Amino acid sequence: MQIRDVIAELKSMGNPKAAAGMARYGIKADRALGVSIPKLQSLAKKIGKNHKLAGALWSSAVHEARILACMIDDPQRITADRLDRWATEFDSWDLCDQCCNRLFSKTPFARQKAMAWAGRPEEFVKRAGFVLMAVLAVHDKKAPDKQFDPFFKRIKAEADDERNFVKKAVNWALRQIGKRNRSLNKKAIRVAEEIRQFESKAARWVARDALRELRSENVQKRLSGHVTS
Repeated sequence: MQIRDVIAELKSMGNPKAAAGMARYGIKADRALGVSIPKLQSLAKKIGKNHKLAGALWSSAVHEARILACMIDDPQRITADRLDRWATEFDSWDLCDQCCNRLFSKTPFARQKAMAWAGRPEEFVKRAGFVLMAVLAVHDKKAPDKQFDPFFKRIKAEADDERNFVKKAVNWALRQIGKRNRSLNKKAIRVAEEIRQFESKAARWVARDALRELRSENVQKRLSGHVTS
């Protein structure tokens, strides 16, 4: 499919009311068409992996076209430079999260970018760093525990960021790492206890919310028989 054909199809699937409503969630309505994720997934399946088309879709700056781009790009062909460029152009939490979950986490650069971006000043680039940590904690089943130690250090260093989309991602990363196994659960709880002593209101929220889940009966019961790496 050509870029013009894909954009035309996206427009035909759009819902103006849905696009207008997206503004309530911080998504720029003037760039959105109001196409649902299931519809984008169906279109992505029809298109298949297409690295070149993904680049063209991203360049269109249409919100749903960019989400579609992360669905069809090839994680083995995408370059570190493209990851950096796309990340700096994130303008909403959902675009950030979709890219991290569907594409960025599957590239060879995922851990490197998680660490680098988590220390960046831009709100959605920084969020992307911590979202990558959370996604890797869930899906990178073979990763040894020691690979998550640098993440704990970055979480602790950045837990005082007051921006909503950042602090929620920091919290998400801490919780997901701490739910992998009992050993990481203990480390995550220890880190959360340290963060809870910070003067920052955001840091205390990150810690309290994480501790609530990490110490919960459901999590502890599930981890009781989990073999650590």
